[in-house]
Amino acid sequence: MKRKIRRITIPGLIAIIAVTVLLLSPFGEKIAASGNDLYLKLKVMNDIISIVNDYYVEVPDWDKVMEGAYSGIMESLDPHSFYITKKDLSGINEEFSGKFEGIGIEFDVLDGYITVIAPVAGAPAEKVGIEVGDKIVKINGESAYKIKRENVSKKLRGPKGTTVTVTIRRPGVEDFDVTITRDEIPLYSVSAAFMLDDSTGYIFVNRFSGTTAKEVISALDRLRSEGMKRLVLDLRNNGGGLMDQAINIADLFLDGHKMIVYTKGRIRGANDEFYSGRLDGYGNVPLVILINRGSASASEIVSGAIQDHDRGVIVGETSFGKGLVQRQYPLRDGSAIRMTIARYYTPSGRLIQRPYDGTLEEYYENLYETDRDSLLAARDSVESRPQYQTDAGRIVYGGGGISPDHHVKFERDLSRDTYKLLRHPSRVLFEYTNQTAKEYRKYKNKKDKFFGKLEISDNDFEDFLTKVREKDINVDFDNIRKDADYIKMMLKAELAREFWGYDEYYRVIRTYDNQVREAIQYFGEARKMLSGERG
Repeated sequence: MKRKIRRITIPGLIAIIAVTVLLLSPFGEKIAASGNDLYLKLKVMNDIISIVNDYYVEVPDWDKVMEGAYSGIMESLDPHSFYITKKDLSGINEEFSGKFEGIGIEFDVLDGYITVIAPVAGAPAEKVGIEVGDKIVKINGESAYKIKRENVSKKLRGPKGTTVTVTIRRPGVEDFDVTITRDEIPLYSVSAAFMLDDSTGYIFVNRFSGTTAKEVISALDRLRSEGMKRLVLDLRNNGGGLMDQAINIADLFLDGHKMIVYTKGRIRGANDEFYSGRLDGYGNVPLVILINRGSASASEIVSGAIQDHDRGVIVGETSFGKGLVQRQYPLRDGSAIRMTIARYYTPSGRLIQRPYDGTLEEYYENLYETDRDSLLAARDSVESRPQYQTDAGRIVYGGGGISPDHHVKFERDLSRDTYKLLRHPSRVLFEYTNQTAKEYRKYKNKKDKFFGKLEISDNDFEDFLTKVREKDINVDFDNIRKDADYIKMMLKAELAREFWGYDEYYRVIRTYDNQVREAIQYFGEARKMLSGERG
């Protein structure tokens, strides 16, 4: 009997003490006066705790139960507020400061499943073909349905060289398994920086971490020394990160005292305005920014500011639409909550955040629609979206995310067999180029000739297919041959990586990237904008 009383009393006292402290605090006075009757809600919570403790079929694991309750509270607020356990708090900022070993994906748990928001550039997940929108439904054969966010990293991360098999669900195809070899995930922000041609620089920024501005400035300085006269800034699949770094990047390209972003919230400390002021930036360089549905938060701050001030041309797809400011609050038991305290607005007044009045499923539902841009930005929907004006009087549209000045859909039509080949755990492309690199060694000291003249021959392609057969990879070789040009390009990219690194790897890939090729066509417009800005 004493044990039973003790089990009832402990959780009951916790809830009662929480209610008492809450109502005696200044905050408690505010909520009591709000008419929401939070006091009654807390008493109901106490009733639930006592009933569960007294009558549930087993002795409850109260750590687990209450963490679930905390998570439920935060998740009911908006899609980006969440609870962080004490155990996970120490590593929550890792992605912005250090290194870790794993598969390398930006993810969220959506509709009960781990959903890939963006694969980290150059990481194992990207190398095997994991794509934006893929859902991981199993990990090593075990269901990942309704997995907790904090458990995802535990299962997907691991020592370099170990493997994990994930089952991927992708629209239009049957679920398939991918075995990924874990590796060190470098948390640098600039995945690649190189010259697309004699005058066009290209910088691929994958995230906004503590070193982003420093990395971008270093890349810009190097590219300028190589003859850069204009720049493509690639923010595709950049899920965001630190706001101050986004402000620093926008400041590099905005001359004078111009607003970059402002925030509005319910508390006084959440309202702020941020302006440019750098004197030694790149304000005279014609600029084109690439975005897509994986570009979020800090990426949208940069592209929104550049667009509103007519400083450059935005090309690609409508961005994610995450415009919420989070602040982390420590809790007395060593855990924490990360909670939305304000919203981001572009200089013209556009709210970046997409509506989230419905469920999480509804919130993310149209993000992966193939016609998402037509839904958000086509002529038949423009009239229903709020209109704003740039500095030069151009009309831009609100309603969530940043809509590009020129919509360009990413094109890559490959067979399922080709995808299967590219993502095979044997990494047959890497193995083949690694073994044949000696045959191409003559190009290692002739980079211009490599990019200008080297093509993977038909004979070499057939040799590669022989290697595929030796690996006993079950694919339809007729379908593989239909995608021969793409596979040859990937083989050349692997050779470039083998010789020089990831700058050259992406230089090959971007040559075949239709969005990058199209972006270059808009530098005339970017130059006119720049001229107009300077009067």
